[in-house]
Amino acid sequence: MERIKHEDLMEAGVHFGHLRKKWNPKMRPYIFAERKGIHIIDLNKTEEMLFEAANAMKGIIKSGKKVLFVATKKQAKDVVEKCAQQLGMPYVTERWLGGMLTNFSTIRKSVKKMQSIEKMISDTNTNITKKEKLMLAREKAKLEKVLGGVAQLSRLPSALYLVDIMHEHIALAEAKRLNIPTFAMVDTNSDPTTVDYAIAANDDATKSITVITEYLTAAMNEGNEERKLEKLETDSSGKDSEEAETEEEMDEAEEASEELPNEETVVLPDSEPTEEAKAE
Repeated sequence: MERIKHEDLMEAGVHFGHLRKKWNPKMRPYIFAERKGIHIIDLNKTEEMLFEAANAMKGIIKSGKKVLFVATKKQAKDVVEKCAQQLGMPYVTERWLGGMLTNFSTIRKSVKKMQSIEKMISDTNTNITKKEKLMLAREKAKLEKVLGGVAQLSRLPSALYLVDIMHEHIALAEAKRLNIPTFAMVDTNSDPTTVDYAIAANDDATKSITVITEYLTAAMNEGNEERKLEKLETDSSGKDSEEAETEEEMDEAEEASEELPNEETVVLPDSEPTEEAKAE
């Protein structure tokens, strides 16, 4: 995985932080300077943090696990949803329902309800009126808006990717409670110690969110490709070993047949001797 270019981060405005009066003192190591009352993030630190987070995410995806994307901010919704769909990962971009992780069984029931409503609407044999169908369609749309991104999530995710931990504090608290690793974009007004893999960056600008999220998506996609290659290699090696075993068995059978002793051939008379011949 290649490191992101310094110029790309600069062009996207990743280095712009919040006003000085809104800063969190724990972000001091990641602040380069102050300009006109606004903190400037050190992009060298951002680059290192991003590279570390990308490698960790790549490892999670390579092992076949899921990462849940969470971004309910207006600036981040479209970007995060697009990247999550590209990877086939679950995402939440509308509203974080309280207990989405800590009360996962109830969320799964709501997802199953949504899927059963969808079947009822699509099934032509069901005897439901137009009014009932309309009401079901509205209920399905309401559930799909909130739970559509996690419909295929059958178990708890292995990690969370968050944009703005101040905005997604409930999701972060639930992940910490369940010891789920967290990756997040952390601005100068946030506490980086609350996240396992913090990325010091501007979490308000769409361009900044796009650059960071797309870089992480590329790393995860790389991990996915490596996993597929490893799977193909193991399958091919398994077939080769099976073929080798069958060949060895055939060779052993041939050797055994060659070692067997040749039986003496006994020629039997065509007919039994007559009584006169016996007397003679």
